[in-house]
Amino acid sequence: MNIWEMIVLIVAIGAVASVLRARYGIREDAEGNQYPIADPDAARAREEIRNLKERIAVLERIATENDRSHMLDREIERLRDRP
Repeated sequence: MNIWEMIVLIVAIGAVASVLRARYGIREDAEGNQYPIADPDAARAREEIRNLKERIAVLERIATENDRSHMLDREIERLRDRP
């Protein structure tokens, strides 16, 4: 391996490393300190998940209340049909 191939290889490794850091939300400041970046899509996704969980809880409550009322209706009809 000659010197130019080695230089190209080092530059390629550096480029891949910087792309991977950027992809996973890690940035460097001027002193070389690394810090994570706040992802606005992640915050939006967390909010949407919270809203969906609330909706599921409401739907579960409606479904269980509905089952109870149907059970009560059936029990009342069964008692009416008795002689």
